[in-house]
Amino acid sequence: MPGWAIGLIVGAVVIIAAIALVAWWVSVYNKLVRLKQRVGNGWSQIEIQLKKRYDLIPNLVETVKGYAKHESETLNSVTMWRSKAGDASNAKEVIEANNGLSSALSRLLVSVERYPELKANTNFLQLQAELKDVESKIAYARQFYNDVVEKYNAQMEVFPSSLVANANKSKFTAAEYFKAEEAVYTAPKVNF
Repeated sequence: MPGWAIGLIVGAVVIIAAIALVAWWVSVYNKLVRLKQRVGNGWSQIEIQLKKRYDLIPNLVETVKGYAKHESETLNSVTMWRSKAGDASNAKEVIEANNGLSSALSRLLVSVERYPELKANTNFLQLQAELKDVESKIAYARQFYNDVVEKYNAQMEVFPSSLVANANKSKFTAAEYFKAEEAVYTAPKVNF
């Protein structure tokens, strides 16, 4: 076989290998971009539900205030955490504020047990049902978000896609999980 033919074959193999490498790189990069977008979408879904809860809380607090005049500490705690949740500017602050808000709301709903006339109030019952619905949606959105974060973070760490992620560190950074605080795991005490 003439030398020019061998050179042509080697050149073709090198070009095909280069094209395959570029195609693989683009494929992995696009997969990371799609997962990053899903993480963003998951976070957005959490924020939507947190906003619904945030908007519902003033009505709930006002309804409880009318009946439970001796629960000012609990009501102030709910109001304070709601304010912190509204002022949060990054994921860590949002998570911390909403964990505190969940805990304060839990204490508020437990304290309501002391007021039978409030528990019978239709406005309160409707607000309580709406809050329960929103809390369920928040739990689902958190689960979805954390599932997507797990897939995204794992994809960034596994070889060989970690090569693409590390080469684009400014574009791909590990996402933070939405974790519950230790206080959320502790059941509130009910005193009658």
